[in-house]
Amino acid sequence: MSTSPPPALPRSLFLFAILYGGMVCIAGVLGAKQVALGPLAVEAGIFPFLLLVALSSAVAELHGRSVADSLVRFGFVPLLAAILLTWIVIQLPTDEGMYEPAKPAFPIVLGQTWRLMAAGIVAYGVSQSLNVLLFSKVAGGRGRLVAVRAMVAGALSQIVDTLIFITIAFYGVRPIADLMLGQMLAKVVLSIVLIPVVITGLVALGRNLDGARKS
Repeated sequence: MSTSPPPALPRSLFLFAILYGGMVCIAGVLGAKQVALGPLAVEAGIFPFLLLVALSSAVAELHGRSVADSLVRFGFVPLLAAILLTWIVIQLPTDEGMYEPAKPAFPIVLGQTWRLMAAGIVAYGVSQSLNVLLFSKVAGGRGRLVAVRAMVAGALSQIVDTLIFITIAFYGVRPIADLMLGQMLAKVVLSIVLIPVVITGLVALGRNLDGARKS
């Protein structure tokens, strides 16, 4: 009795899934730094997060919304694993031979309160799911105006991400209105500038990879 081989995973989906998992993990690390872009001030985690937005949108365009939704859900695995491993490493005793500036810096940079962790997890799930939904619905959906759909979905999902993250992380601790407005402005501007270019490149790369496999 012969059995047919399992369907091959498209090259673009394989590559984008690996890159997506890496960006989920590194976003929290880079978020420890605030960067100044002219008059805009934003935490550096926005750059891998915008790449997450573009990647999930590219997967939705190339392989459909259900696959992109699965990508977002599976993204919780590296996110939670990274949080758990970081917590474990911080709890372990520090080697006395570790150079001095790094000893106090490591837990300060990578350590997070439970509120920050919860804020990151919730904001990731809601905003990324919203991005895939909006990208799949705006302007007639798949096959139309890819860059415009990605820009609109990315900007709106970044507004929601900021509302959720800052509210959960800082409400009752510090005034959040000005912080929200500044972060929203920076993220919307970066979404408009960067996402159309990135998703155009990703979709072209994905089609090239999948076409090369078929040929």
